[in-house]
Amino acid sequence: MKVFSKEAETDYEIHELMRRRWSPRAFAEKDVEPEKLQRIFEAARWAPSSMNEQPWRFILGIKGDETYDKIMQTLVEFNQIWAPTAPVLILSLGHKVFSDSEKINDTYRYDVGQAIAHLSIQAMAEGLYVHQMGGFDPAAAVRIFKINAQYKPLTVTAVGYMGEPEILPERMAEGEYKKRVRRPLSETVFVNGMEETAAIFRK
Repeated sequence: MKVFSKEAETDYEIHELMRRRWSPRAFAEKDVEPEKLQRIFEAARWAPSSMNEQPWRFILGIKGDETYDKIMQTLVEFNQIWAPTAPVLILSLGHKVFSDSEKINDTYRYDVGQAIAHLSIQAMAEGLYVHQMGGFDPAAAVRIFKINAQYKPLTVTAVGYMGEPEILPERMAEGEYKKRVRRPLSETVFVNGMEETAAIFRK
């Protein structure tokens, strides 16, 4: 089967894994090997975090098991259309307080995001792709998984091998072919406030 992919057209040279990383909705009917799952979670484990708190927790669902079905129940209708193509679903949780003091950890969301970013790049190194979703019901996740109040469900992440866009409904399949775009760095990196572009990115 021909592997569908689309590389970013970057303005500056970046690592190949980051250039190839994108978020498909079409996944192949192929299981993810346990050792690859072990490695992507190991990458997440070694992400940086404030005070080394490591506020991330993950609930892992493998297609065919009860946990996968429960995570699927939390997704919004749009995501329930395509997500069943993914062999793996991961519910990400953030621990909202510091373990040693129970004081509010203002950076827990940021830190969980870093862990998922590490997971995503390791996934690319393994030949896997990742699609992160904010379109789910956190309250349903709390209820279904009996999550205690110190934890906040943050995202659901689909993981698997690349599939062909044609397995998706037509409107979604068309979206898989759209060119990837990003705001230019001249509108992103500033000095002296947010009105003056950093010199290295001025045209």
